[in-house]
Amino acid sequence: MNDLLKTAYDAMDEKQAIDLKVIDFTKQSPFVDYFIIADARNYRMARSIIENVEDKALEKGYEVRHVYAEATTKWLLIDLGTVVCHVFYDGERELYNLEGLWKDLPTVRM
Repeated sequence: MNDLLKTAYDAMDEKQAIDLKVIDFTKQSPFVDYFIIADARNYRMARSIIENVEDKALEKGYEVRHVYAEATTKWLLIDLGTVVCHVFYDGERELYNLEGLWKDLPTVRM
């Protein structure tokens, strides 16, 4: 299993991310290998999840390319290069429906 994927997934799970799902892009995209998608109860929880992913990735020496975690949005993300973590709250996950958009791609069981 990809160590960066496991690091990010475990960091999200550690902060009680809800309904974690991993979509496998390895055969679809030259830029990203995995999306991890999750829900949070509110902004504070979503921000905590993203911050934990950032901390754990940096501890292991991984590059954090971008963090988008503004208080004005209900979709937060962290781009780790080959792994992108998305955290939604307050119904935004259903609105953007990333799982539906990429429903033909395989998922990874963690």
